[in-house]
Amino acid sequence: MSDAHFSLRPPRFCPNCGGHLTERLLETEDRPRLVCDQCQRIAYLNPRIVAGVIIERGGRLLLLRRAIEPRYGTWTFPAGYMEIDETAEEAAVREAEEEIGLKVKTGPLVGVYSRPAPESPGILVVVFQGQRPTGRVKVGHEVLEARWFSLDDIPWSELSFPTTHWALDAWLRARRDTRRRRPQRAARPRPRRRGG
Repeated sequence: MSDAHFSLRPPRFCPNCGGHLTERLLETEDRPRLVCDQCQRIAYLNPRIVAGVIIERGGRLLLLRRAIEPRYGTWTFPAGYMEIDETAEEAAVREAEEEIGLKVKTGPLVGVYSRPAPESPGILVVVFQGQRPTGRVKVGHEVLEARWFSLDDIPWSELSFPTTHWALDAWLRARRDTRRRRPQRAARPRPRRRGG
């Protein structure tokens, strides 16, 4: 995937002291790193962490159309960058409320997906099942629209990112497997009548 929106220009100044950063290979590292000329700290360029939630209600899946770049106008589930002071579960819940106005509880983990740089910022996406959604759908400022899709009508060719596709595919497979594994209720034998 190639998104011109993302640029991978490395930072020029140290986030610790403001000194100039220079790319160098250090004895303690296995690849060149950005090192501050003043304080000698390494400025690591790490992936961004995204948390998301897949919400189902009544056999229908809730997706939203993005109103922001990258991938403006494409479909995804509620997801976004984690804040420094929250867990992945808290971020997923917050994103659902911000983007589509629903309160949800996080359920089981759907999966963890990664996409490395250089084509876009490296990301690590943590996706949960959304459980017990409450409220009415109300789109936030980053969303064009939100829609409940039957599972046969998921717009696969219009999904936002490879990670969106991977997570929905894993969620559907797990959903099918769970339904197949549900024990069949055996018919209860009728109690025998006494005396006759």
